[in-house]
Amino acid sequence: MKHWLLYLWNFYPPFFGSGIRITHVEPDFSVIRVSLRLRWWNANIIGTLFGGSIYMMCDPFHMVMLIKLLGTKYLVRDKGAEVRFLKKGENGAYVQFEIDPRTIAEIWDCEDGVQERQFLALVRNDEGEVIAEVRKFMHIRRLAND
Repeated sequence: MKHWLLYLWNFYPPFFGSGIRITHVEPDFSVIRVSLRLRWWNANIIGTLFGGSIYMMCDPFHMVMLIKLLGTKYLVRDKGAEVRFLKKGENGAYVQFEIDPRTIAEIWDCEDGVQERQFLALVRNDEGEVIAEVRKFMHIRRLAND
């Protein structure tokens, strides 16, 4: 059975309107895969993927994954992003977000409970070539014990 996130977010108006589709979610949220097809409504003036759509397909996922993977004892906030466009997106694009168990263990083991972390998403074209790099900056804080 597919994950509820596929159904709910694939009809989220900004994603739906931009042609963004969540195509896979691991049950534990350690992997999410998202795709974007080139359509007339998400093309820029030269006929390639609009940069805003490429960024939008990467925006919320690291934060959502961290919230799910870390649990309710952590506060996760998106602090910013950096986007580098490397090649034209001429047909479509996809990105696979992964957060490994070692990263989660490092966050849990942090002495002071407050961290700033970076996560890199590589956006690829249909041939697998990297067309954009999106670096997300996250603030992670362990909440006080009850």
